[in-house]
Amino acid sequence: MSTQAIIQAMSKLMKLHESLLKLSKEKTELLKSGDMDAFQSLLVNENKHVQAVSQLEQKRVTLTEKWFQQQGVTSQENTVSEMLKHIKDENEKEELTNIFEKFIMLMAELKQQEQLNQELTQQSLQFVELSLDLLQPSIKNLNYGDQKKGSSAPKRSVFDSKA
Repeated sequence: MSTQAIIQAMSKLMKLHESLLKLSKEKTELLKSGDMDAFQSLLVNENKHVQAVSQLEQKRVTLTEKWFQQQGVTSQENTVSEMLKHIKDENEKEELTNIFEKFIMLMAELKQQEQLNQELTQQSLQFVELSLDLLQPSIKNLNYGDQKKGSSAPKRSVFDSKA
């Protein structure tokens, strides 16, 4: 298995993740504006991207495992970072290192953007809950005055009924 196939898979992964980052930024703007119809369609599109990333990542894992087998290298983890330690061709090593470092930076940015989206969603939910609490009257406020619970002392009449 050539290193070029893994480099191509990593490049495709980069493009998909860049597209996911763009969608994530759009999601932030839609959360701010409250356009739920556009938000819903964006989530469908994002889900398709995530599925494509999952398939491509599985392909990359398979390619990496085949590379380790063909090179006769035994490793605990068949990862790209471990692979970089064993690549002999300096040009391929440099190219894969560059893509790998850019990919890591992109993943960090995507994670940060998604964290922001999660916080915005959480704030929106808190606002909705507060609004519902203000709109729905409390059960305690339905009756006027203090609610008396069953008193322990029996009620006595002022007049003696036996007389």
